[in-house]
Amino acid sequence: MRSLANALPWEKAILMSKSWLKEPQAHDFPAAADYLELLLTTAEVKQAIANLEAAKTISKKAKDIFRASQLPLLPRENLHVKADLQKLKKGEKMSPILLVKHAGRLHIADGYHRLCAVYHYSEDEAVPCRLAAADTSQQPG
Repeated sequence: MRSLANALPWEKAILMSKSWLKEPQAHDFPAAADYLELLLTTAEVKQAIANLEAAKTISKKAKDIFRASQLPLLPRENLHVKADLQKLKKGEKMSPILLVKHAGRLHIADGYHRLCAVYHYSEDEAVPCRLAAADTSQQPG
């Protein structure tokens, strides 16, 4: 099979599916909490992280995550995006993206650069993620 950069569409789907860990790594949750502390109360952060830890990993298209989060696509030249693009090319596994819904907004709590890297390959790519609310009354189904 070719490298990801030279792969045919059907080969790319196979390679991309092998690029993800099944579960987030332990260090992803504190990283998400660090980001969320800038946006939410301490209680909401604790609840969001607990909800993320309990959530099942699902898949959403890269373009849909971007549209919902309203964040811009970072360029390939961005240092962190470039590093994640290299991981993809080498076939290194990456953690699922951590997403938090709060007050009608979707926050990429961890994995923004990974998402940008994947989007540069295909906006239609299914991205493994965990989706949780910042409180129990809004927990996604």
